[in-house]
Amino acid sequence: MVRKYPIGLQSFRKIREGGYVYIDKTELIHKLVTGGSYYFLSRPRRFGKSLLVDTLEELFKGSRELFEGLWIEDQWDWSKTNPVIHFNFADIGVHTLGLEKAILGALAKNANRLNVTLSDTSYDQQFKELIEKTSVYGQVVVLIDEYDKPLIDYLGASDTLTEHRSILKNFYSVLKGRDEQIRFLLLTGVSRFSRVSIFSDLNNLEDITIGQNFNNLAGITQRELEHFFGPELESFAAEGVGSVADVKAWYNGYSWGGKDTLYNPFSLLNLMKSREFRNFWYTTGTPTFLLHQLKRLKLGDLDGIRVSENALADFNANDPEPGPLLFQTGYLTIKQRNGQLYELGYPNREVKESLLDGLLTVYRESVHSDSLALVADLQTALTQGNVANVIAALDSLIGQVPYDHWNADKESIFTVITVLTFRLAGVDVQTEVHSARGRCDVLVKTPDFIYVMELKLDASAREALDQIYAKNYLQPYQGDSRTKLAIGISFSSENRAVAEYLVENP
Repeated sequence: MVRKYPIGLQSFRKIREGGYVYIDKTELIHKLVTGGSYYFLSRPRRFGKSLLVDTLEELFKGSRELFEGLWIEDQWDWSKTNPVIHFNFADIGVHTLGLEKAILGALAKNANRLNVTLSDTSYDQQFKELIEKTSVYGQVVVLIDEYDKPLIDYLGASDTLTEHRSILKNFYSVLKGRDEQIRFLLLTGVSRFSRVSIFSDLNNLEDITIGQNFNNLAGITQRELEHFFGPELESFAAEGVGSVADVKAWYNGYSWGGKDTLYNPFSLLNLMKSREFRNFWYTTGTPTFLLHQLKRLKLGDLDGIRVSENALADFNANDPEPGPLLFQTGYLTIKQRNGQLYELGYPNREVKESLLDGLLTVYRESVHSDSLALVADLQTALTQGNVANVIAALDSLIGQVPYDHWNADKESIFTVITVLTFRLAGVDVQTEVHSARGRCDVLVKTPDFIYVMELKLDASAREALDQIYAKNYLQPYQGDSRTKLAIGISFSSENRAVAEYLVENP
């Protein structure tokens, strides 16, 4: 029997009635709805937020037949139902209608479904009216999915962002002080914005983004993988597709402070269907704003960023910090916690490749977007100690930067491009490595080689190599049995290429 995988499906009903594989999250959902009333949850895109919201809607509507065989079936009072108001800001037509008209349209659809007639004309008063009139039939459940989409999509347009911020503040303020009318409220999104005041009147939300209790509410744990996808994993091993360890390295690694690390459901389900290891994350699209923001901050070495708990929970729309920005968009995740300080890192191979490839392309400002193809031979050259091929790969990357985008006055651009290239090749690379007398530009380690590189713009390779010796950059590795190579590289701003290089084995 061929199994069906709910790739991209957000309808709990369609998944259950269609016989698709479903990861039973109803025990955690029960804990959520019985343990509180007002929640906020942030997760990256493609992590199952919309499916969670839709599942909650079916639960409160009393759709018992959809929950047959699931944990919650005999733990829920199906005789009690609640009217559900449901918004998804990702599909109400914000881009085509404008935010205010889109909200009015969504309010009208909810009112029609709930048999309520709205007479007010403004969007905030209509929302208030909808809650009040609907609560006649019982306490209302309010589910707002992708609450921040009208902000995320306009981060580069300050005027529109300011307008949307004001509209959303008015809209969400309606929810304040309605305990008698609201049974349950959940807002989901990618980010929690600071300094935008949209939550200033809605300060009774419990933020369950970070912590032990609901770490596993969206996403797939290792235990769930092995339980629900046992047949697939067995066939993978038998047919040589890959091992459980391969699956984990490619797609696991997300954490929001819990004991378990998680898989992105979208990538994992695509793996199960295609039966081959590929980068599925890039198909969801890396935001251009994110890449240009990282370039503006001159960031290339992102692994190991440390941020405070307060910074991690907030997102400043006007001037986003790189740590929270990357965490909340899913490119970095929590690796370690020390008190109120968190260390972030790439969750897995798939996401790391996606971000580095996109970032390298933006730094190069090149019309050639496939940086991965250019580093395919580089990995082999580094592991074999073939310096000539290493230089040839770097020369190709630099040479494809269009002339009118050439920023040769900035020597650091070459270091960043070089480091990103080596990281994309999957080798151990560090930049600005401190020694007793200074800092070397680039340090690369492979199983058999240690490369210490100094990069110069419009200067000689000899000068770069001499600096390695003068500053004694190799001294910390004298006890290491690997072959050590000192490499001086000179870039030419006139020719937009590697002008020369020298390599020595001290």
